[in-house]
Amino acid sequence: MWSETKNRTHVAERSDVVRLESPFIGAADLLKARQTRASKKFAMRERAFLDLVNVRGELSDPAFVVAFERVVGCRPPAEPNTVAKSASYDALWLGPDEWLVRSTEPVQTGALGAKLAEALQGTYSAAVDVGSGSTVVEISGECVREVLSRGCPLDLHPRLFGEGQCAQSHYFKASIVLIPSGRDTFEIVVRRSFADYFCRIILDAAASLAS
Repeated sequence: MWSETKNRTHVAERSDVVRLESPFIGAADLLKARQTRASKKFAMRERAFLDLVNVRGELSDPAFVVAFERVVGCRPPAEPNTVAKSASYDALWLGPDEWLVRSTEPVQTGALGAKLAEALQGTYSAAVDVGSGSTVVEISGECVREVLSRGCPLDLHPRLFGEGQCAQSHYFKASIVLIPSGRDTFEIVVRRSFADYFCRIILDAAASLAS
């Protein structure tokens, strides 16, 4: 998540050192203040700089499935709105021929996209690195589902939407991918262009509930 024009760091005589900049840079003070006031009711933190790759392919193509599994460590999930996991990556179902693969640790190097693109050569598929255009947020707490329900139209009851699932939706005007990672914990993939807006609107929605 960096911009060659804005985020280049000049150290001594080196001009090739790049500083990664969070999409939440504009709302950093708000986010920091929320983290210092984190409570059992609501907490929020950014999981910045994860590798994120959008993959398109056909499950009916054995070569695609084998190549995907060789790099990611798990098969692309076939059941709608589910998540497959390996030791290093999660694969999120976005559509019958579309998945979002993300690293589980903040190691954004772009290597995942390159590895997938190379492995998928010769198959009718595509792998596009979207890590520089998105980020991941973790929210948790006793009020987390109520905070989400203020801007997300999904039925968030834990009997209907829990661990192992995911869904594309929106939070007010921000497009999101929502992933339950615990009974009272969610991870949210949000686009860089919506990051500042999303941060401010969700903290505003949580203010009266988490006070």
